[in-house]
Parts: sequence; structure tokens; C-alpha cells
Amino acid sequence: MLYLNHCGIVCALGNSTEQVKLRLFDSGTSGTSLTFSDAYSPGRVLALGCVAGTLPSMTALPITQRSRNNQLALAALAQIRPALDAAIARYGADRIGIVIGTSTSGVAGTESALRQYALEQTLPADFHYAQQEMGSPAAMLAAELGISGPAYVHSSACSSSAKAMASAARLIKMGLCDVVLTGGVDSLCAFTIAGFSALESVSSQVCNPLSANRNGINIGEGAALFLMSRAPAAVALCGWGESSDGHHMSAPDPAGGGARLAMTQALQRAGLQPEDIDYINLHGTATLQNDAMESRVIADIFGSTVWTSSTKPLTGHALGAAAALEAGLCWLALQEDNPEGYLPPHLWDGIPDPALPALKLALPSSRLGRTLRWAMSNSFAFGGSNASLLFGRVA
Repeated sequence: MLYLNHCGIVCALGNSTEQVKLRLFDSGTSGTSLTFSDAYSPGRVLALGCVAGTLPSMTALPITQRSRNNQLALAALAQIRPALDAAIARYGADRIGIVIGTSTSGVAGTESALRQYALEQTLPADFHYAQQEMGSPAAMLAAELGISGPAYVHSSACSSSAKAMASAARLIKMGLCDVVLTGGVDSLCAFTIAGFSALESVSSQVCNPLSANRNGINIGEGAALFLMSRAPAAVALCGWGESSDGHHMSAPDPAGGGARLAMTQALQRAGLQPEDIDYINLHGTATLQNDAMESRVIADIFGSTVWTSSTKPLTGHALGAAAALEAGLCWLALQEDNPEGYLPPHLWDGIPDPALPALKLALPSSRLGRTLRWAMSNSFAFGGSNASLLFGRVA
């Protein structure tokens, strides 16, 4: 069994597991935590999932690793640093691995540097092109912790951190690592917002998953890091599934063949049946095609009795970090201090799309009335990259 012993998380909901959990289950009264800003889209105000507050200093990092992306990773790491230090002392630096998902890395810093260059023909003294290298988060964390085990990054758009967590599980199962620091991090930048805007996939309002009025996503940022090991804990990664559609560069397979395969693989790996699952965290982007595909596949596999929700109106779509953030929300819901089984809520306008099957949505204050046992989280990405993670409360 592979356990998720500790979690550190920063996102629009808060900068600790305590803050995130409080706002997650209080969202029925507090509503969305998104911010309206044109900081990354001048002249066009958008709803964004921004991380607020002061982030760790970068002064101790080499210039090649100084980015907001790495600051977010350090903020999440700080919450579980004592557990990592203890693991290093117990197992040795060469037995600790790092597998992270990201899609932006330090691109925002490059954007800022190029804006200065356009005006002044000089680059900032604190800029280096290597800051946007995709492997930067893993390299930075390895150097920060002083570990020498495998350290690398997955970058497959919105499935990145789900695939990173599956890879972390394989490293332990293969005997290459005793502990893996895994999860994802992504930071806001103009590049991704402009890209999704070009596809007419960005909403200027809080996104509205599964609604007849849905019209696109909200981009967000954040980081969620887990210490994964064989040491028993309350929550385990019990199954995962990965697939590739090969259908279209940016649109999902309407029939959901790859999504179906990822979910069924996760069930099979965990030795579970669809009726065992208590809750599914939807990819739920609030785009026309994703919601149509995902809801139909879930209704076909699980029927209409499993609780579901999209949490992207609470966090924004954090792209390469989205799967890790949503794994973190599942991890919080599965903890023993949630005996009534409160579920991550689905915020929307309450107007269903008649063309979609009716799913059982976990509205604010929805609860099982008992401890949550099994939770699945879906992530579907550009290029047809699909991943499903299945978490269980096993202690």
C-alpha cells in the first residue's frame, strides 16, 4: 500500500491545509475565492485563482531557480519540511525521490523580462532563461532538501501532476525509492491565459461547470506536495489509470474512450467496483466539450448515485498543478476529522444542461453522514492525456 503521509498546499482557498479545509467546507456561505483582475490580460478583467500572501524568499536560490513557481513550491514544502527531513535522516538522501507536475514553470518571469527589454533594451539583473526550464521545480526541491534520488518533472498540461503521482508510486513499487515528494505546482502567467483565450475557452465570470450557461474556464495557480511512502497513514493512493486519446490537440474525444480507460484502470488497480466509490472530483472545466464528455462517461460507468463535484470555481484551473490540488482536497475530505463526510462542493448557477446526464452534485454542505472511504479524481489534458487517481481511507 502507498500512503500519502503528509500534504502541503497553497492555492486560492488558502496557504495551509487548515485554511484550505476551512474555506473548502465553508464555501456555501463564503462562495468563490477567485479574484477579478486584468493583471495577466490587460484591458480584460478575468476571474483568477490567485495565491495571496507573502511567499518564501528566493535569495538563497541560485538565479537560475528564482521564479514565482518555485516560491509556490517552497511554500507547500515548508508545511511538510520536518517530515521530509525525518525521512532523509531515516532512509538516506539517495532513497528519496521527487516527481512534480508543472506546465508553466518560470514563464511569468520571462514575460516580465521581455517587457522590460522591449522598453529599455536590457534584461533584468535577476533574470535567467533557465528559470522557465520545466525541470526547475524538481531540481530546486532536490537541492533545497539535499537529496540525490531520482528527481524529475512531468509536463503534460492538465494531467501533469496526476501523472507525477502515478510515477512516484511506481518508483516506490520498483524499489528505487523509500519516500517520494510528489505533487504539482503552477503559477499564473499571460502566456497560458492568452492561449486559452485564443481558443475562446476563458470565462470572464466565475466558471459554471455542468451548467447550460457554462462558457469556459478560470485559470488559477497553486502547489500541492505530498510525502508518499509505505509507512501507514490515514489516506492511500490505491489506484491510478493513464491513457491517451490521440483524438485532437485541444479537444477531448467526444466518446470519452481515453477518459473511460483511465477511470476503469484506476478501479481495477485498486480492486474496486464502480459502486464502491463515494465521491468523484470532476475535471469539470466548465467548457462545453469537456463537461459533455466527462459527464457522459461518468454516468455510463458509475450511474447517477455517486456524489460528484468540480472544485475549479474555488481554486481556478491550475493546469499542471490542478490534479495535485484536487488530490489535496480529496485528502482533506478523507481525514478522520471529517466524520460526517462533508464533500468538496460544486458551485454553479443551478441550471443544468438538458443535453447532459444528471449527475449527483455535491452542493454546499452536502455530506455522506459517515466517514468518506473512497474518492476518485479525474484530470484530462490537451493532446488527449488522461489520468485518474483513486484515494482510499485505509486507517
